[in-house]
Amino acid sequence: MKRRFMSRAEKRRRERWLSAIFLAPTIVVFALFMFWPLIRTIELSLYDWNMVSPNKTFVGISNYLWIFTNETVLKVLGNTLLYIFLFVLINCVAPYVVAYVLSFVVKRFTSFYKSAMFMPSLISLVTAALVFSWLFNPLAGPLAIIVKQFGSTFPNWAQTNGLVIVVLTIITSWKMFGYNLITLLAGVSGISQDLIETARLEKTPPVEAFFKIILPLSSSTGIYVLLITIVWGLQWVFTPINMLTNGGPNNGSSNIIYAVYREAFTLFKTGRASALAIITMLIFGVLLLLEFKFVEKGVYYEN
Repeated sequence: MKRRFMSRAEKRRRERWLSAIFLAPTIVVFALFMFWPLIRTIELSLYDWNMVSPNKTFVGISNYLWIFTNETVLKVLGNTLLYIFLFVLINCVAPYVVAYVLSFVVKRFTSFYKSAMFMPSLISLVTAALVFSWLFNPLAGPLAIIVKQFGSTFPNWAQTNGLVIVVLTIITSWKMFGYNLITLLAGVSGISQDLIETARLEKTPPVEAFFKIILPLSSSTGIYVLLITIVWGLQWVFTPINMLTNGGPNNGSSNIIYAVYREAFTLFKTGRASALAIITMLIFGVLLLLEFKFVEKGVYYEN
């Protein structure tokens, strides 16, 4: 019996069907848990609804106009930008420097340093929030007692605008720093030792070696760390805000994620919360587009 060989067109058709079959489960999951909720969120952003009443009032784009005209929301956006700046500075820039030092400068006890710095990432944010609330207690905390010995008083950080963002950044950074360090250390350690030795023989300053050798050759790892730092940082800070400050003082510690939660589940303004969630998604989308357009071009991939 002769075997019939498929034509090129039949092979392509068969590959398309196989691709569709294998992708179908993923598409169904995305449709149920991502696309459909997104569509519903866009729909709810056009209504005024309290999640209890059976009736919804159509208000069009009023919820979006409220976002850009409300002073509280604008303050929350400013808090978010300040928090992101500090969080990236502590959890991207600092781990890069420490990874460089551990890889090419420090020669002893590197395993201990890595373990000690990574350990806090295994601790929950609830525990971290409680520990730091004790450390930064303005009346009876260890730091307050030390400051008092020098004849000064420790500030009430939870009631001080600006300082409260710094403390919240420290709490979340305590958990994030170790993971980023280990990730960046893997990228930096993969750089050839010969390049570093050549730079040393040519008496290249360490700062120049970092910016001209280490940073470009580990940029693929660095861009990954930058993205997860922004995404995880905005998610993780919700826990200490909810436990310690509730967005205070006067929305001085609230960020855009907490504002969505507050509008939806505290004030029961579902339409405003949905509109704020959509704006948040668009902000993330713009950041990703800018990253792919301007930053991704300079990333070095070994293979």
